[in-house]
Amino acid sequence: MIRLLVGLGNPGPEYEATRHNAGFWWVEAAARDLRTHLDPDRNFAGLVARAGTNIASPVWLLMPQTYMNASGRAVAALARYYKLEPQEILVIHDELDLSPGQVKLKRGGGHAGHNGLRDIHAQLGSADYWRLRIGIGHPGVKTEVANWVLRKPPTEQRAAIEDAIARSLAALPSLLGGEFEKATRLIHAPPAPAA
Repeated sequence: MIRLLVGLGNPGPEYEATRHNAGFWWVEAAARDLRTHLDPDRNFAGLVARAGTNIASPVWLLMPQTYMNASGRAVAALARYYKLEPQEILVIHDELDLSPGQVKLKRGGGHAGHNGLRDIHAQLGSADYWRLRIGIGHPGVKTEVANWVLRKPPTEQRAAIEDAIARSLAALPSLLGGEFEKATRLIHAPPAPAA
């Protein structure tokens, strides 16, 4: 079961609406669904919330405030303190290799050059955590990637990303209950066709 939901992004109003903050958008939506509120916690270098669930253990929500390339510090600090195993952690992040509107769940694997995942790998000493990959699309040229992730998506792309977030949040009870096959089916189901 998942006991820690980590949204990746960069702190500060200048980054709030940029593609790189898709993980933050997801965790903020999850906090609303779980009727909890994220508050600053210096011990964990991030915004943190605790939510009760229908299962025995509470779930923690975390938005590291360390900037993307140092996200692992916050994740590892909270995981160590609450004795969480890597497989109990779900990291939600932007994914260049998926189009806006696509979302995929997987466990383990490489970091594919994502600086937030790279630091989490290093700080946890493991890649065996779950990832929810929110598609933001690719600019088509590798040299443009840094500018792309730090830009606001156009309205139609933002709407597609928001739709993917809403669809994947429907799997939250399954994720928290450890029903990963069911969660994967829900998350990977194609979006309903537009009316």
